[in-house]
Order: sequence, then structure tokens, then C-alpha cells
Amino acid sequence: MANSKTEISHRGKIVSITPELTSVEITSESACSACHAKGFCSLGESTTKIIEVATSPWEIHSVGEEVEVVLKASMGHKAVWIAYAVPLVVLMVVILIASALGVHELVAGVSAIVAVAVYYFIVGLFRNKLRNEYIFNIKKYD
Repeated sequence: MANSKTEISHRGKIVSITPELTSVEITSESACSACHAKGFCSLGESTTKIIEVATSPWEIHSVGEEVEVVLKASMGHKAVWIAYAVPLVVLMVVILIASALGVHELVAGVSAIVAVAVYYFIVGLFRNKLRNEYIFNIKKYD
């Protein structure tokens, strides 16, 4: 099992293997997924994600095998900053600057949303560089 302080791991199932990439399907469940009333509640949702991991020539896996996809915790924290913290700061800074300049609230709000959209567009331009930084590993599930 992954060390919870240094690694982030998710249980998944291998759905395809090529010489370059191994695709693992991960089901992310909400915090209330263990609740006995989740069938009656619309809040208990789960989503399926496909994670692509470089195929290791030293490990043999098969389609349908249960595995753990592991990422260094520091990379997970960096992802949270890129996806959530920095856009929040951009949003707040633009709103505060626009308000200080006496701009109408609607214009300030729209400007902040546009600034966040530009930020995500720029992050999207660096998608391949970021993808190379986030290295996932596959471990056999215990």
C-alpha cells in the first residue's frame, strides 16, 4: 500500500495496454458513497476517469487487472495549486483591483471571470509540459 504522506494512490482497473501507454480506469466516489441511503440521494455520485500511465517493460500487467495508480503527494499538491488556488487568487485580485478603480460590479465580475478563463487557456497551452511532469506509476493491488 502507498505511504499516505508521500504518495497519493487510487485503486483502478486496467482497460487497455499498448507498448507506450497503459490505461487505467479509476472510479472517484463522493465522500458519502458509503452511506446506506445513497441510493435515495442524488448527492452520492461517482465519476469514472481514465489515467494513462507509461507502460513499463519490466512489469507485466493484463487488461482487467486491479492495480493502484500512484503519484507523489508533492505533485498532487502542485496540481491543486494550479487548478484551484491560483485561479482563486487571480479572481480575487482582478475583482479587488477593479473595485478599487471604481469599475461597476458587473464589469468587475465579468473581468474576473475572463481573467480566470485566460489563466486556464494558458494552462491548457502548457498541457503537454505539465503532463510530462506528472508521472504516475502502477503497482499491483494488495
